[in-house]
Amino acid sequence: MALASLIPASQVAASETEKQEARTASRALSRLGHDRVRVEAVADNAPPQTFVLPAAAVRMLTDILAHLAEGKLVTVIPSEAELTTQQAADMLNVSRPYLVKLLEHDLIPYHHVGTHRRVLCSDLLAYRARLAQTRRNALAELVAEGQEIGIGY
Repeated sequence: MALASLIPASQVAASETEKQEARTASRALSRLGHDRVRVEAVADNAPPQTFVLPAAAVRMLTDILAHLAEGKLVTVIPSEAELTTQQAADMLNVSRPYLVKLLEHDLIPYHHVGTHRRVLCSDLLAYRARLAQTRRNALAELVAEGQEIGIGY
């Protein structure tokens, strides 16, 4: 599973109470670490349920709660999900025509469904990770050059 930044139009921002609840829950999960966690869930007018959250779910839930506490909207998308070019462009925060150019230059794998292009979420996330690594490398190089010529960063 992967977190993505697609926001369905039907979603609304969390209330201040929900943000605070998310903040409290996120901190509580963080204090427990990122191992599996036994949870007791209690709902109004229902008997308590006890279950175990696997470590991956604990990490993901902690991240989701942290985003919600900041007032951000979150959607969870399976990594094997097929995205439209508009959804993929939204995830990268670029225009759809720019994304299509990336696809046509074979920078992101895609396939056709009829006449429409589809991008696997995992391929899009891999591209985003490569791009982030390229940026980090460029920044490290700039810092090294700056230190060599003595501009102090």
